[in-house]
Amino acid sequence: MRLILLGPPGAGKGTQAQKLVEKYGIPQLSTGDMLRAAVNAGTDVGKRAKAVMDAGELVSDAIVNAIVAERIGQPDCANGFILDGYPRTLAQADAVEAMLAERGLKLDAVIELAVDDKALIGRIAKRAEETKSAGQPVRRDDNPAVFEERLREYYKKTAPLIGYYYAKGRLHTVDGMASIADVTTKIEKVLRSI
Repeated sequence: MRLILLGPPGAGKGTQAQKLVEKYGIPQLSTGDMLRAAVNAGTDVGKRAKAVMDAGELVSDAIVNAIVAERIGQPDCANGFILDGYPRTLAQADAVEAMLAERGLKLDAVIELAVDDKALIGRIAKRAEETKSAGQPVRRDDNPAVFEERLREYYKKTAPLIGYYYAKGRLHTVDGMASIADVTTKIEKVLRSI
């Protein structure tokens, strides 16, 4: 089973990905984790990524795509995987299609977690408050102003993927504002239908 979880920051993609990992035994692939692993392993693409990051620049689509292609070729991905936080752009979505086609594979589903932006901002503010009162450091992106900027970036660059995957007949939308258990149940229903 090859899946993409799509939705704005704070929609619950990471939480739901973990539930799917537990149930299906397929890995959750996060580009940040993959980048760090490739750099630490010293792969060719990891060395290229490290040079770019050491220069304080953003890693290009070409490098990110190469890291994803390398990762999905590993044995633990043979039965599938969950892409979380990738693709972020239409160009990356085209790259996913190409890298899977090269292997004779395709995506099984793209699950969009639809959420209310104002409620998301409230969730983030509450999480920051709870973290602060627990005496722990608050994540930089748990600042409502920073979060709103991330939300704008999502709508500018990533939200167009909703139409892209809808046109391919792979998009399934789930209400991400429901309880964690209800969202999990609805995702399970989608997966049983494919």
